[in-house]
Amino acid sequence: MTDAILGERRHLINLAYRLLGSLAEAEDAVQEAYARWYALPRPDEIASPGAWLTTVTSRICLDQLGSARARRERYVGEWIPEPLPDHGAADPADRVTLDESVSMAFLVTLEAMTPAQRVALILHDVFHYSFAEIAEITGRTPAACRELASSARRRIRDGKPSTTPAVRQADLVRDFKQAWEAQDITALVGLLDPTAIFTADGGGRVTTALEPIEGGERIARFIIAVATKTPGDFTLLERTVNGQPGLQIQLDGVTTSVYAFEIADDRISRIWAVRNPEKLRSWADR
Repeated sequence: MTDAILGERRHLINLAYRLLGSLAEAEDAVQEAYARWYALPRPDEIASPGAWLTTVTSRICLDQLGSARARRERYVGEWIPEPLPDHGAADPADRVTLDESVSMAFLVTLEAMTPAQRVALILHDVFHYSFAEIAEITGRTPAACRELASSARRRIRDGKPSTTPAVRQADLVRDFKQAWEAQDITALVGLLDPTAIFTADGGGRVTTALEPIEGGERIARFIIAVATKTPGDFTLLERTVNGQPGLQIQLDGVTTSVYAFEIADDRISRIWAVRNPEKLRSWADR
């Protein structure tokens, strides 16, 4: 029984990260679910331990999403989901499967949803739970859960950019890196959509733009200033960020930022720069 229970950990981490957008909070939610399991007087009477753990983890996440809204209203600057490297943890049981449902664009869209919409969409569309099962988890009717997922799906559809092949995405990010290193503002502007948006998350712990920067030329000038005004060895590394091409920025060998990108119509339309050190722990040894 113990092995079977512990074998659920990776599934639960994958679920909780998509619901919360934070690996640290996901791990805490899963730990709490296990604590409740081991506190049961007769766990052997649970017909499906995996289903029980999924239900409890989902409910913990649902509660956390409600309180997170209040916390994020007090957050300094913009809040961006925690970026994941190609392997989110050294232990395979803790690794998050990197697919489209953890892309930064997808997670940011989830942030605009109600907690109930987010839970219904992730459980149904990503993990393939039935609406009857989701109703049991959320305490709503199957019909209500179906409507929640449908409204969430419309948000995803409305915000989804045109599809760009992964190889082309990598090429554009590489070109962006090289133009940044060369401080070639003309090349940078050419790679950015004129209406591109740059959003940074420093969490009040490091200096960064507190509000989104709009416009390709303004973004280009800002990031060139970042490189020229930063003392020390400023290094850009091509990395996989949440399953897609991105950049890791190091200063004197220490990771200071991770950049995720959205590509639309063969140009960079969104950049998310995570600088909050608390969100960069999984990048420390990379």
